[in-house]
Amino acid sequence: MNVTRTTDAATRPGPTPLDDYEFDLRGFVVIRGALSPDEVAALNDAYDRFPQLANGEWYGNAQRRDYTADTGFELHNVLDCGDPAFDVLIDHPSWVHHARHWAGEEGTYVQGVMIDEAVATIREAGGHHPVHSGGHDASIRTQFGYRNGRFRCGQLNVLVTLRDIGPGDGPTMIVPGSHKQNLSHPLIGDYARGDRMDELPWAEPVHAKAGDALLFVDACLHGGSSRTNAGERRVIILRYGPPWSRPRFGYTLSDELLARLTPERRTIMQPMPPHEQGSTRVPRDLHSEYRTEP
Repeated sequence: MNVTRTTDAATRPGPTPLDDYEFDLRGFVVIRGALSPDEVAALNDAYDRFPQLANGEWYGNAQRRDYTADTGFELHNVLDCGDPAFDVLIDHPSWVHHARHWAGEEGTYVQGVMIDEAVATIREAGGHHPVHSGGHDASIRTQFGYRNGRFRCGQLNVLVTLRDIGPGDGPTMIVPGSHKQNLSHPLIGDYARGDRMDELPWAEPVHAKAGDALLFVDACLHGGSSRTNAGERRVIILRYGPPWSRPRFGYTLSDELLARLTPERRTIMQPMPPHEQGSTRVPRDLHSEYRTEP
């Protein structure tokens, strides 16, 4: 079964009460047409410029790091690969307001978001991503929370599709509502076992057109179903979390990237600049997601 309701990026810049309800109930929403055709074309061109890389090799300040032998090509820290085509994704208006509202410590002295992981993926026939996560894990980093009228999610995943994904193309699958589950799914093992999502009861495939974006809290039980069709599945994964987070795998940002970004984008990529001994700057709290340093 496919997602039954989607939001329209052309008419709304941020989450509506209906988006909030669906996100709370199901753990995910889909934004149709999140990227313009020109943005999709520019990003596919950037993909075509990727060099041939073995696992562990670098492209600029991005490194190929495949999650498993079956997940395909995965370029981590892709926003710092040296290609400005990816910059538009950092604070894209189709989803950045959702990220701030759901995972940005909204209404606190540390409100704002950062991207703690950004991955460009290419998956071919036979590839898949094992089923993982689920609310029963209760990981603080990935948890879903709602308290005193505010969302308090540790991580919001934004999966941006650059090529159409239909049956046989390896769509992402999610078990709706599993971000609140108390029990592990009885038909799967741990992540290391590499279980496939394809026939998992209650898991829904998310079919998408190029330019669509799937937003979900990482606590949802999810994975990538098996790709059986020829060609490439191209998806960019962005993980937004509170500004006090840190990159999952320790990747750093280049001076070249930080120098070319707008203040708003730089604040998302590096919410608090390093503060070294002898600096004349006095650091201050993150009172606003639009804070910039003097």
